Amino acid sequence: MNVNEHEERQDQSGEEAQVSPGATLDAAGVPEAAIPELVIISGMSGAGRSTAAKCLEDLGWFVVDNLPPALIPTMVELGARSQGNVARIAVVVDVRGRRFFDNLRESLADLEAKHVTRRIVFLESSDEALVRRFESVRRPHPLQGDGRIVDGIDAERELLRELRGDADLVIDTSSLNVHELRAKMDAQFAGEEEPELRATVMSFGFKYGLPVDADLVADMRFLPNPHWVPELRPFTGLNEEVSAYVFNQPGAKEFLDRYAELLRLIAAGYRREGKRYVTIAIGCTGGKHRSVATSEKLAARLAAEGVETVVVHRDMGRE
Repeated sequence: MNVNEHEERQDQSGEEAQVSPGATLDAAGVPEAAIPELVIISGMSGAGRSTAAKCLEDLGWFVVDNLPPALIPTMVELGARSQGNVARIAVVVDVRGRRFFDNLRESLADLEAKHVTRRIVFLESSDEALVRRFESVRRPHPLQGDGRIVDGIDAERELLRELRGDADLVIDTSSLNVHELRAKMDAQFAGEEEPELRATVMSFGFKYGLPVDADLVADMRFLPNPHWVPELRPFTGLNEEVSAYVFNQPGAKEFLDRYAELLRLIAAGYRREGKRYVTIAIGCTGGKHRSVATSEKLAARLAAEGVETVVVHRDMGRE
């Protein structure tokens, strides 16, 4: 029985039992506890976990920092007893609680058994960026011990490897400032209703390295490079002439059609598995022409099929 159909019932003492908004009633007419939505924030030390947590706090989430993983199910249960006052919980889990970290897998299995909606946000960053950040604040890495900062980073990557693989959303903060990271978190969590699937289509240049937060990577270097066409070289894939040149090449339109079809198949699987975020990286040599034009076309296809899509041109303008 839904609360909209029956907002109040009398308890056994004859007094009216108040039903919190959003709750449901069981077969006996007793209000059931509303299970809070859960986000687990983890990732590399120095990658921006605190900033991500603060952003969710500003959006109205109940945030708990450095909670031992074994206590996460207990935290969710307490939220369920809050009469709807704690509907969204964010928990920061990191290597500061490393003696409890082995319990995380067991806690996640417990949450799944209880049908708790949970998402894992993993903050990633390059070794160079992390070393620079630790050196700037003159603090040791939590796992470096008597070694170097890079030793601590290597140990942490190994410890978090499995969790990163299970993450619903990976954010690479290597080149992001605090404001840009907050903007990314806002884009994912500020909406009132969560869409079925959110896609980030990112163009990039292979000569600058693969995006570490990419779920899928496509290589457009099988097409002729507009860089070698003098009248097109100064422009980018956002230019209509460049885009027309790229998609007039043999195989370009066929690739777009077949890759879009493949993504429909993958997206359906992601939805079944509860994965809400996907980053699709489209690369060419410099990230200026072919990858940009293809990313724009692909993003338009996804948006037309109801996938909320953001386009990012990571390396455009670097040359």
